[in-house]
Amino acid sequence: MSIQRFETGPRMSQVVVHGNTVYLAGVVANNAAGESVTKQTQDILKTIDGHLAKAGTDKSKLLSATIYITDMKTFQEMNAVWDGWVSPGNTPARATVEAKLAAPQYTVEIMVTAAK
Repeated sequence: MSIQRFETGPRMSQVVVHGNTVYLAGVVANNAAGESVTKQTQDILKTIDGHLAKAGTDKSKLLSATIYITDMKTFQEMNAVWDGWVSPGNTPARATVEAKLAAPQYTVEIMVTAAK
C-alpha cells in the first residue's frame, strides 16, 4: 500500500495518506498567531479544510481529533467555533487537552485523522 506525503519538510509532513486514511500533523494558527482563541480556531479549521481537500477528503469523514489548548478556561470559546464547523452527524472521536504549546503566540493546536 502506498504512502503519499504533502507539504513535507525535514522534520515532518503536514499531511500523510496511507491507504484510505488521512493523517494531519498538528495545525496551529499561522495566520492568526497571537489573536483570540476564536480567531485562532477559525484559522486552524480553515487550514484543516484545505489539507483534507488536498488529500481528497473533507470534514464529514473525520475519524478522530485531538485538540490542545493552553488554558482550559478557553474551552467553551474554542468549542463554539468547533461546533459551528464540524459536520453534523459526523462528529469524530475527540479529546481536548490543556498543554503548553511550542510557541507562546499559539493557544490552540488541532490534529485530525480522516477517512478518504
